[in-house]
Amino acid sequence: MHPLKKALTATLIGNQVLFASMVMASEPAAPDEKKGEVLPEIMISAEKIITPAMQASETVYTGSEITAKGIEIQGAKAATSVYGALDLLPGINVESPDGNGLGAEMSKVRVRGVSSALGALTVEGVPNYGGNPIGPRDYLYDLENMQGISVYKGAVPGDIGTGVGSRGGALELKPDWPHENLGFRFKQSVGANDYSRTFFRLDSGALPGADTRFSGSFSYTDADKWRGPGTLGPRRNANLAVAQPLGERFEATLWVNHNDLDQHLYRPLTSTDIQNLKGNYDKDYNATPTGVAAQDIYYYDYNRGTYQNDDLLSVLTLRASEALRLSLKPYYAKEDAEILQGVTTGGGQIQKRTRDIERIGLIGEAMLETQGIKTTLGHHCESSTMDIFSQNYAITASGLAYRGYGVFGTGGTGYINSPYLKLAGGNGPLDWQTGLKYFHFQDSSSEGYTTGPAPNYALVRATDLDREATSYDIWLPTLGMAYHVNEEVQAHASYGRSFIRPYSYMPLVSLYNTNRATFLAQGINLQELFNGYDIERSDTVDLGVRYSTGWFDLAPTFFYGKHKNLLTTIYDPRVNLNYQQNIGKATGYGLDLEMNAYLGKEITLFVNPTFTVLTYDEDLTYAGARLASEGNQVVDTPEWLVKAGLVYHPGNFEIVPMVRYLGTRYSDVEHLGKVGASAVADLRMSYALPKVMAAEAMKISLDLTNLFDKKYISVINASDDSRNGVATYYPGAPFAAMLSVSLQY
Repeated sequence: MHPLKKALTATLIGNQVLFASMVMASEPAAPDEKKGEVLPEIMISAEKIITPAMQASETVYTGSEITAKGIEIQGAKAATSVYGALDLLPGINVESPDGNGLGAEMSKVRVRGVSSALGALTVEGVPNYGGNPIGPRDYLYDLENMQGISVYKGAVPGDIGTGVGSRGGALELKPDWPHENLGFRFKQSVGANDYSRTFFRLDSGALPGADTRFSGSFSYTDADKWRGPGTLGPRRNANLAVAQPLGERFEATLWVNHNDLDQHLYRPLTSTDIQNLKGNYDKDYNATPTGVAAQDIYYYDYNRGTYQNDDLLSVLTLRASEALRLSLKPYYAKEDAEILQGVTTGGGQIQKRTRDIERIGLIGEAMLETQGIKTTLGHHCESSTMDIFSQNYAITASGLAYRGYGVFGTGGTGYINSPYLKLAGGNGPLDWQTGLKYFHFQDSSSEGYTTGPAPNYALVRATDLDREATSYDIWLPTLGMAYHVNEEVQAHASYGRSFIRPYSYMPLVSLYNTNRATFLAQGINLQELFNGYDIERSDTVDLGVRYSTGWFDLAPTFFYGKHKNLLTTIYDPRVNLNYQQNIGKATGYGLDLEMNAYLGKEITLFVNPTFTVLTYDEDLTYAGARLASEGNQVVDTPEWLVKAGLVYHPGNFEIVPMVRYLGTRYSDVEHLGKVGASAVADLRMSYALPKVMAAEAMKISLDLTNLFDKKYISVINASDDSRNGVATYYPGAPFAAMLSVSLQY
């Protein structure tokens, strides 16, 4: 039997046995007064933009949620980029080369110093991820279709499908499922650099007889790059959601999302370029080809990408009794992407990277609530087929000419099997929860090939490039407690282990392929290098307090983490070469603070600072020389990061000034490359007009980003162990204005 079918069958049989035993053993439970996903709302008129978050089957808040209002006030960047919507939260450093959220896979995000590429992004707990680059695809969704985003920076709940891992935190998008009433929303935005975005959504309401509800939305977004030739679009997104209740105990929902994006890339700056940042601020790819290959690798139309993603998931929920809930979440995801980019190899060539990824999975879960205890038992299984490779093209007078394959990164089908168990309850003022998750990943074998001679450049079998099928696994415990001192004060603590499965295959294969003769002379094949790959692991403890009154919320959290098996560059004297292996160790600690002050009915002030320290435990080596890295802050991680703003709501007006302070960062492990601190201010103004054009509401908004036209480095593109001069950089977008008009019926 096919391995995925075995996994799915085992899950279904296991759930059926579990469901049956629970139904027989269950008994009605008293309603849980603490049930819900946010702390009880204080009776104030201001809208919340950040609230504490937890999963429905838990009792201790271990995360934070950006509400729909929090997403809205961040403007265009939060409409098409999930990471753009997180820029209010402490502990999360969002770096982007563009101010409108359209630069796919060019942003960098770090969660308490750890790259978000090593984290999880889910919709209703169903994972979204890919390879080359590893990690989530944050540009696939229209955020107008979400009612909130839960963010877990420390302990990650077991029922969130982590896909490749959760070291860089975990996000759960909460869809705005079809509404009970008929409705229509329309939004049109225009702005600098020919930015234009059209969004509309239709909700059917509950149809008579069947009580079926559906919603459909579509958006079209396009913009010029703010520097250099080329566009960041068009981006086309379509979404369909259906909800169908069947009786009082069963409901089936379906969610389908299609995203299609074309974009030209921004040219990264070098360490030499940023020595004169003002002079090179607008430096980008060339507008026309020169006829010289070494220069035409910088022609803008040879540096572009196309990305198409289709995602489908269903949530089948059965309330078997007052105490027992059963759910199944089957899902399917498909990604097709091609990225062209100039490389200096062979005097100047164009490399095309191709991703053909298909994932099929199922999450089955049972939750029993009896005798004051919530018991959750689930299983996540997935089959993922990833064909990832690169091809080389010569630059000729007549265009690009094929020159064979470059690197086969991955091929074949891998499998995830991940059962989990959670228990949660409370006793008087004390709430508690604990969980254990097992993650097992079966990586596929892969056959090796090299490119043959001209004119056909046919593939030639190369057994030294073969990789064996390999299994990786890890146990992931979690523990949380909260003590309610009184109605205003709650102390909480949590522990969790997170991970990331092996990644960065393409660079290792490429290095071996380039130096193949050197490795073979020492009797080393590619598999020997991959034997040094392992699962990265982080153990994190959070200690915090939540203080909430009618006019003030304060939530400081101290965090401490130990990180092991980090992918780190090592020097191999046998071949006099450097390559990555999972041997690094690091220690992190710091303080997050979420603070909201409700200064009357019209004003909300928020200040969210973070102090982060993340350092390597030992010196690293490169080419046999010691790098003085012990105790140095990890690359691209500021010690201080502050997000602050004001929501002023006089009558129908809303005025939201915001500022983001980014402390000093370094682009290498020895701290030789320093990137100075910066502060960037934005301003959003809007006016609501009720009952205009027969609409229930109309809102006109003006967004002014980088209000004072600050010239600064936004993105540092570097690995944690980068040496001086290796990193590349993207400057932040200059001042821009955008006007939006939205109608709601």
